[in-house]
Amino acid sequence: MNKEFHMGNRKRLYENMEEGAALVLFSGTEKRKTNDEYYPFYTDRNFLYLTGLDSKEFILLARKESADRVTEQIYILPPNPLEERWTGERIKPDQAQELSGIAQVCYLDQFSGDFHKLASAGSIETLYLDLSKVEPKDEDKDAHRFLRQVFGNYPYLKIRDVSPLVKKLRLIKQPCEIAAMREAEKITCAGITAMMKASRPGMYEYQYKAEFDYALGQFGPQGPAFPSIISAGKNNFCIHYYSYRGQAKDGDMILNDVGAWHDNLMNDVSRGFPCNGTFSERQRLLYECALKTSNHMFEIIRPGMKMADVDLTARKYNCEMLKEAGVLKSYDEIGTYMWHGGAHHVGYDVHDVVATPEVIGPGMVFCVDIGIYHEEWGIGFRLEDNCLVTENGCENLSVMTPRTIEEIEDTMRKAQF
Repeated sequence: MNKEFHMGNRKRLYENMEEGAALVLFSGTEKRKTNDEYYPFYTDRNFLYLTGLDSKEFILLARKESADRVTEQIYILPPNPLEERWTGERIKPDQAQELSGIAQVCYLDQFSGDFHKLASAGSIETLYLDLSKVEPKDEDKDAHRFLRQVFGNYPYLKIRDVSPLVKKLRLIKQPCEIAAMREAEKITCAGITAMMKASRPGMYEYQYKAEFDYALGQFGPQGPAFPSIISAGKNNFCIHYYSYRGQAKDGDMILNDVGAWHDNLMNDVSRGFPCNGTFSERQRLLYECALKTSNHMFEIIRPGMKMADVDLTARKYNCEMLKEAGVLKSYDEIGTYMWHGGAHHVGYDVHDVVATPEVIGPGMVFCVDIGIYHEEWGIGFRLEDNCLVTENGCENLSVMTPRTIEEIEDTMRKAQF
């Protein structure tokens, strides 16, 4: 993503803000793991989407003076040779300007004074902050802590949550985002294919993960877009499984729910395959049900379809496939074999933080995830692809990753040991 992308995102956001309002966004702070160790820093996605700056403790301050005038500053960490010796060079002012397109770059110690001047002089009436939380019990972010200061020092300011405005922007992917997602799909394909080719009875889940991670490592340092879900046999019945300690037995299915990222855009792909390279009769029967359902969805998804109908339609169609296969008798039983939906949006987050639409429109990207879990037969897997909605239909962005029985078995048969 170049600076024009981020400048355009901010421009569209400012157009939806009130005049006489200020926006304050925080990139986030490190979280301590233990003693003197921190978790790897993960920049707030809304901040990254709007600025292109991937660093801790940055602050964006923008003021909408009128419909056609916005002033903006970015506040960055000052130089610190000692800390930089330990943790690497910090972004410099000229780099921040080039990445974000924001001309005025200041150091962090200036922010409090600059904001006080604006707020105390009556230059702003409304303050926009990103106050979103997934659940009320989630820990406070920098914005929540700053809000408490604002309540104490500037109680006359009106507060607005900016996250609904950003969610609307993030819903529709721009051409450069789609191009980045296509690259991410190629990387994910390489990782999944590597696991298929290496697969054999007796292999441990952590060895599958090592194959995936190694393949992704050939494309850059970022690695997986999210913690990989890779399981074998009975562990496939834990939907979000991260232990990697199980061992694949002859006849087991390998479930993987994985993804890569490229230029900050992510994907989310699932494939199920037999560890020995050949589908058994029952595995084939269930997999064909999932594949037919997925193919049907990619035939019918198009602009104007209700978003809620994606999961519902997939569920009903898969039920018919399972009925034909003799697995169940009525729709009342579908919950026994389909445990989850899967039509979540993908983008800057793997479960992208967007304004969930009532109807589908061009430029949206979401998953089509068909999971089948037959505990009695010991077979659990999911077939998940990324769907790009086009002007007249949709496109399967992850179709390059082997997904038919023939493609999977052929890929595994060509493996070199």
